[in-house]
Amino acid sequence: MRYAIFSDVHSNLEALEAVVSACKKESIDKYFCAGDIVGYAASPNKCVEIVRQLAMITVAGNHDWAAVDLFSLDYFNPDARDSLLWTKRALTPESKVFLESLTPVYQNNELTLVHGTLNNPREFNYLQDVSSAEESFLLQDTAVCFLGHTHIAGVFTRGSEGKISYSSQTLVKLGQGNKYIVNVGSVGQPRDLDPRPAYCVYDTQKKTIKIQRVSYDIKSARNRIIEAGLNHSLGNRLLDGR
Repeated sequence: MRYAIFSDVHSNLEALEAVVSACKKESIDKYFCAGDIVGYAASPNKCVEIVRQLAMITVAGNHDWAAVDLFSLDYFNPDARDSLLWTKRALTPESKVFLESLTPVYQNNELTLVHGTLNNPREFNYLQDVSSAEESFLLQDTAVCFLGHTHIAGVFTRGSEGKISYSSQTLVKLGQGNKYIVNVGSVGQPRDLDPRPAYCVYDTQKKTIKIQRVSYDIKSARNRIIEAGLNHSLGNRLLDGR
């Protein structure tokens, strides 16, 4: 099976459409979303509709829950909070119902899906170093866990002897007895100085994980944010991937 896993769309319709178009050319069997469909950008309802129809499973992100009053706005910086207030006003009843239905963790025999960390997943902590990865690995029952939240793609590996390492390489071959935490990056607001949307393809037969990027019309996405009356900084940061 070939799975596409993506995260942190953040209402960026142009970026999401580019990722979906790229995936359609890759014989993807199933799609998974690691949360944060909404927030920051200007197309929350369309992005919710696309993800709802496309992804077999979507887990909750902090922006998703905050947009439907399931998570406190106090968590967010002013720009994020203002965009969420805008999003709350813009959401349709159908979008709200879908976001309210999202749970924080999903697991099957092949993978685990969470937005932030497996320890206290409802708090949406950041997994961004070996220490936080170690805590999450202790709760991980599957060989691979996919997540987002930091908007920076990368892979933590826990070897069979227990040593944890981190790599930003884009292709990983799964080793017997190892466990992996894969940050799939962000579709709608990358923060690794590469403005292209990131997503992941997991090939269960070849036992490979590949982080992929795709180009899109960033200027149109930026302009849509500004035209919606959102903070200009939310549009401008897309140009630099920060």
